Amino acid sequence: PLGMKASWESLVNFKDLEATKRTETISRNAQWFEDHSPVDKHFKKEQVKGVSAKVITTAILAGDLYPPTAIGINLPNSNWIRSQHGSKSVTLGNITDAYNKAAHGNGFMEEFVYSDAEKELINTYSDLVGELHTDLHECLGHGSGKLLPGIDPDTLKAYGATIEEARADLFGLYYIADDKLVELGLVPDKDAYKAEYYTYLMNGLMTQLVRIEPGNSIEEAHMRNRQLIARWVYEQGKADKVVEMIRKNEKTYVVINDYQKMRTLLGELLAEIQRIKSTGDYEAARRLIETYAVKVDPELHAEVLLRYKKLNLAPYKGFVNPVYELVTDEKGKIIDVKVTYNEGYAEQMMRYSRDYSTLPSLN
Repeated sequence: PLGMKASWESLVNFKDLEATKRTETISRNAQWFEDHSPVDKHFKKEQVKGVSAKVITTAILAGDLYPPTAIGINLPNSNWIRSQHGSKSVTLGNITDAYNKAAHGNGFMEEFVYSDAEKELINTYSDLVGELHTDLHECLGHGSGKLLPGIDPDTLKAYGATIEEARADLFGLYYIADDKLVELGLVPDKDAYKAEYYTYLMNGLMTQLVRIEPGNSIEEAHMRNRQLIARWVYEQGKADKVVEMIRKNEKTYVVINDYQKMRTLLGELLAEIQRIKSTGDYEAARRLIETYAVKVDPELHAEVLLRYKKLNLAPYKGFVNPVYELVTDEKGKIIDVKVTYNEGYAEQMMRYSRDYSTLPSLN
């Protein structure tokens, strides 16, 4: 009668102790990042509370996390709980690692990256800074800033999700270029961030369009967020040629001419996005998203689809769960778990249907 529906997601995991040291370092310094952000002081948290973070290895995916899955989880969604009690962030380490490994040697970089200089940056730093941006997004970005008193967290309505994802992404992008990360030992040098800036803009301006059917607009919040940031930076920096879309050999490429100026622009957009969130400025959110995040250039879209088709790659990736088998001794005591990868997706679905379609009424 209410016209409502629900979904669920779940996973089985164990903690990645070594990788968690990275997120714990970020969380310990959460107040420093909040204090030094380019956001107006009226919209900053005076005291960052209860930011906890860890990296996990996923063993089983289920529900809305299967077969395609998130790479990070941040809870709770409620703003008042965040402000009073803090937040918890989880990075799915083996998932991001799998994505990274799948991206090497598939021809994608050779097709869309402009020159050897950018390719060298990506090969050297991309895996590291990609994971670090996810950590900053989940651990700090979603937990940063505050709503002004009396502001309804649902004021931005349909634009709220895109604004929130943009806020978290911008926080991560701004700080991944900060010397503080070198000081904390999270990145090896001051050039590492350039790999994330390039791949983020290339994705937001071009390559994520492979997920959109010809003639359609962008609807999904994360994709809108990425185009919003990339397109806004491109347009705002156009006079100074901070970022250019260059034609070479009848193909379009993204070129970043001034990485530091790009960071300044990202900081300006972060400040505006946080202002919109903090004050509940619906009209500004609508104008920003409808101007930069929704529409697709049909000619560029057609070109990207054609180039991508030649690579014979899937625009989305999913995961099949491993099969676990208990190993016992002669007394029936569990001594090991055997892990095998002997099923495709169809075979796994058939097994799940056979073994779990009729569950007992009592456990």
